Amino acid sequence: MIIIIDGYNLIRQSDSLRRYEYKSLETGRRALIARLVEYEKKKGHKITVVFDGWKSGSADEGRDREGKINIIYSRYGEKADEVIKRLAAHAVGEAIVVSSDREIAAYVTRSGKTALSSLEFEAIMNKAIYAPSETKSVADKKDVNERQSKKKGPARRLPRAKRKTLTKIGKL
Repeated sequence: MIIIIDGYNLIRQSDSLRRYEYKSLETGRRALIARLVEYEKKKGHKITVVFDGWKSGSADEGRDREGKINIIYSRYGEKADEVIKRLAAHAVGEAIVVSSDREIAAYVTRSGKTALSSLEFEAIMNKAIYAPSETKSVADKKDVNERQSKKKGPARRLPRAKRKTLTKIGKL
């Protein structure tokens, strides 16, 4: 699975990452990248984070790598939104774009990929990083199956698009 992240959007939406950005922009980026490295170690997804460089960036698109995390800085005059759209359009297979920007989310959804808000992704990431790994016993699994089979009332099935989105998010 490919995860494309709007870096500054995630930093500014997150209460915990925003306080690092108050110190300096570089500190905020480093804090985000450190968390993403930990998340990648736990889950093994291919992660690309894109940062804006359109106001003060170089003439060429900057690329860097931290662990297995790909880092892209948009070039001078190009917003990170444009880079994210381009990456999402060329992504092969399952791709999730993390941004709370409505324009990006609408574009990604139209192109058949999955959009996820920054806060939702942060919650998933924190749960994966900080939650202890649990192994369920056979008895616990049997309990869950019994509870699921005792449902009553009419079936309420979600639309296919929503089910696909939830399936992709479940893989995070």
